[in-house]
Amino acid sequence: MALNFHAYANPARFMMLSRRLVAPIAMIAGVLIALGVYLALWGSPPDYQQGDTVRIMYIHVPAAWLSLLCYTVMALASATALVFRHPLADVCAKSAAPIGASFTFLALVTGSLWGKPMWGTWWVWDARLTSVLILFFLYLGYLALWATIEEPVRAARAAAVLALVGFVNVPIIHYSVVWWNTLHQPASVFRIGGPTIAPSMLAPLLIMATGFTVMFVALLLLRMRAEILRRRVRSLRLAQAGFAGGGREA
Repeated sequence: MALNFHAYANPARFMMLSRRLVAPIAMIAGVLIALGVYLALWGSPPDYQQGDTVRIMYIHVPAAWLSLLCYTVMALASATALVFRHPLADVCAKSAAPIGASFTFLALVTGSLWGKPMWGTWWVWDARLTSVLILFFLYLGYLALWATIEEPVRAARAAAVLALVGFVNVPIIHYSVVWWNTLHQPASVFRIGGPTIAPSMLAPLLIMATGFTVMFVALLLLRMRAEILRRRVRSLRLAQAGFAGGGREA
């Protein structure tokens, strides 16, 4: 098992495998999202209370789900980097952060668009909304650490600690509608009693969520490949600078 765990620690092997996987994964994501959009716009009925406004759900809910999934991936990768020193773990965490920040921003924007006709306001300091906003700031703080600390090892450690400390916000977001009295509706898909959404609406929602998740995998692989190449270029430049400096001293 340990051998399998470290088998893909080799960046060259990861680059070879990811090159084969990115295109088919991206194609699957595109097909799922296209199907989900079609069903969301033309295959599902308007809500009896919300009307066509409910169609924002097909973007908002998958984006909110991905905001939590991305941070969970980031936290797990950060823990792996700190404990096992896996060479690709911090690459994974760093690559997942901007994707997660984008999904979180999309969830906040679509939530505001959905909230205006439902609540009569663009924003309320609701427990769910506020905790998601904090999540967005955690993403920005994580990215800022990588950007401001020039030494990669120090940057990776500081960012990993922030990711792990901030992970406490993920269960808070999930259970905020249970622990506090909020305007945000409680869980309606993954619940003990089963989904409360009509099948005609649940099908496109699940397809969109699956499509967004597969798209995240494709984007993560692409960003990890770009980060590995960026580090290779940095290493080559440092080596060339060291060689040039040694030549001048000679």
